[in-house]
Amino acid sequence: QVQLVESGGGLVQPGGSLRLSCAVSGTAFSIYTMGWHRQAPGKQRELVAAITSGSSTRYADSVKGRFTISRDNTKNIVYLQMNSLKPEDTAVYYCNRHLSGAVYSSPSSYWGQGTQVTVSS
Repeated sequence: QVQLVESGGGLVQPGGSLRLSCAVSGTAFSIYTMGWHRQAPGKQRELVAAITSGSSTRYADSVKGRFTISRDNTKNIVYLQMNSLKPEDTAVYYCNRHLSGAVYSSPSSYWGQGTQVTVSS
């Protein structure tokens, strides 16, 4: 059974940083693209960043230059380093094991429980 467990969320002031982690088990982690997605209150869930097994990446325009996705295929963990955080980054952040290893692959039905990120002064 695929399990994804996110951690690292919290309350941070505008301009601050957080690092999210997602530990993955029950799947062949290294062959799939992994994605970080987020959902703000009243909004649809959206892709924030994705990374392939070979570390090709893509980002939402709203986070380019501020967020960095990475992965450790030896530990089955995917990270999201978030810098220069803005109030509009406030959301629940979820990781997902995508449907394939392509950088533009779609998310699967495998979601973690999410971790809350709140950016506020």
